[in-house]
Amino acid sequence: MNRMIVIDATSPVPPFEQLRAQLARQIQDRTLAVGARLPTIRRLAADLGLAVNTVGRAYRELEDAGLIETRGSAGSFVSAAGEQGRERAGRAAADYAAVIASVGIDTDEAIRIVRAALTRGVAASAAAPEPNGA
Repeated sequence: MNRMIVIDATSPVPPFEQLRAQLARQIQDRTLAVGARLPTIRRLAADLGLAVNTVGRAYRELEDAGLIETRGSAGSFVSAAGEQGRERAGRAAADYAAVIASVGIDTDEAIRIVRAALTRGVAASAAAPEPNGA
């Protein structure tokens, strides 16, 4: 994996979340293609100077989101389910747009509502304790 991952030690965002978000973005924008093999947890932890548990948590969250899949000793790979997730998000966005139109909220307010919800989601994820103190 030759894509640049940068962890900012001064950021208030926990390292696992920085890694998760960057990998998710690379999967979603197709920089990391379906079927691409990810580095092992230990290798990526060493490359980034992170604890193994930190990278493991990021991988688990990506797997829970359906963006990657782990195939035992073969490793972790970008999942085709990521495309299904994109389609699901598109359907949810269309449903949201229909609700917004039906209640008469303007586009700018609708976007503010989404941003607030996304920010709460990231904050909730960041506030979750990391296993084994990593």
